[in-house]
Amino acid sequence: MKTWHTILSATAVSVLAALAIVRGPQWFGPASGDPQGNPQGQAAKAAGTPPPWLVTAHPDGSSEALGLALGAGTLADVRQRFGADTQIAIIAAPGEDGSLEAFVDPAQAGFIAGKLVVTAALPASSPATLRSLRERALKSEFMESTTRKYTLRPEDEALALQARIVALSFIPQASLDADIILARFGTPAARLRSNDRQEHFLYPDKGLDVILDSEGKELLQYVAPRDFERLRAPLQAWQAAQATSAASASQATR
Repeated sequence: MKTWHTILSATAVSVLAALAIVRGPQWFGPASGDPQGNPQGQAAKAAGTPPPWLVTAHPDGSSEALGLALGAGTLADVRQRFGADTQIAIIAAPGEDGSLEAFVDPAQAGFIAGKLVVTAALPASSPATLRSLRERALKSEFMESTTRKYTLRPEDEALALQARIVALSFIPQASLDADIILARFGTPAARLRSNDRQEHFLYPDKGLDVILDSEGKELLQYVAPRDFERLRAPLQAWQAAQATSAASASQATR
């Protein structure tokens, strides 16, 4: 399903085409020392929302990133933190029930500006619930190709604000490279490719996947650490398919 983001997938981000590439300013350059202890990190905390590399993991498998609690927080928390301009809607492709999402632009995380997409799930939600919300929507509009954005009625938005945060996708305005990722986020548990241009830096203990894209904008995907397999499994499946394809091609040439 095409949505505002690539959460739980390794496909292209629909909002990327609208983003201008901006080279990273000094505050997103290589860090010297612990990012949680240096002056930049302290100033970012004082600014309110922590910068993207500050993730707090909890013993129960939940986490906090960008000032939001994954697995426990709600869309009401998103609106409280980022303001009334937070857009809440259902995003759906033809034939699909869609997903409930919030979109923040601009989203400020410490000194880092970017765009934020929050995926959420209503309590005891079902496909029928999403279809009902779509049918009552104030309006719908095309986002990309045949994907539609359904703007909720005020009374339905009040219900949506109770939805639990499932995942975050943050697209920094500043461009990243491998050195910056390693300096700010640390050494990943693994580096996997999902195609010829995208490399994933995986941090399962943080529930974080940092995607470095040689032809587009970078993307930071957050889930609760206990749900990290939902991010990793598609990448491993793609690599397994590539290995099988290569082995078959090798056999064919013998």
